[in-house]
Amino acid sequence: GYQVKRIVVAPGGRLSRQRHDRRAEHWVVVSGLAVVELDGVERELLPNESIHIPRRSIHRLTNPIGTPLVLIEVQCGDYVGEDDIERLDDIYGRV
Repeated sequence: GYQVKRIVVAPGGRLSRQRHDRRAEHWVVVSGLAVVELDGVERELLPNESIHIPRRSIHRLTNPIGTPLVLIEVQCGDYVGEDDIERLDDIYGRV
């Protein structure tokens, strides 16, 4: 029912705008600056700050500065497989 990941976003990088049907996520910034878009609202997070991403909410993570963004992601739900991602906008061309 849970999975923990270390996520690193390169300087200037961003993840796809996405949502998950079967899991929520909790992100804790370890280093860098995170710009989190959650259901259309942007928020900046600094080290030791966190945010809860509810199941089915639309979200995106961006690193706007010149150093790597490192965060810990805790996924919680009845299924935490990688195929529980609906990508709504992806600069890398994934489906």
